[in-house]
Amino acid sequence: MRLSLGLSSTGAQNPSEGRDWRFTRLALPDVVLIEAPRRGDARGWFCETYSRRVFAANGVRLTFVQDNVSFSAETGTLRGLHYQSEPFAQDKLVRVLRGSILDVAVDIREGSATFGRHVAVALSAENGRALLVPAGFAHGFITREPDTLVAYKVTAFYAAAHDRGIFWADPHLGIDWGLGADAEPILSVKDLALPPLARAEHLFA
Repeated sequence: MRLSLGLSSTGAQNPSEGRDWRFTRLALPDVVLIEAPRRGDARGWFCETYSRRVFAANGVRLTFVQDNVSFSAETGTLRGLHYQSEPFAQDKLVRVLRGSILDVAVDIREGSATFGRHVAVALSAENGRALLVPAGFAHGFITREPDTLVAYKVTAFYAAAHDRGIFWADPHLGIDWGLGADAEPILSVKDLALPPLARAEHLFA
């Protein structure tokens, strides 16, 4: 893995290294929930959303090369589960600029003790959280509000020939997307045709 984690649930303690930031390892420890402090007054608030120094102080040493923004007009829009194969595998730092999502990461490292397991986290513009999804995980989200804007930084450029994915409703994954019993998400034609994990191509070691 290119991700080096030396994390605590309380974040860095040196003020020059991001006092009050929180880096929390989740049930799949390579997936990290990141909470940055907001400084506010009567006008509103200010927040640093990324600092290479703070991330390095918390054991996350990555070089991001591309920023992406995704707009979804309707509640219930589902994008995923996506990944890029080597040598264009991407670490992703995901946050919400407007609206809210349920963000999902699935371990697709075949040699991992947690292969096929997932974590799901609520991200919103209001809570300001970010999710670090390492290479070796498939990623997807479903919108919980209309007109949702999702921004994410990645460590490899988009490479169409290496673009891969897994079907969102693969029963072996057991992901609860928060849909009602009879509700169906809004999906692209491409995502509807994705294979289940058992037939997915170019997984990770």
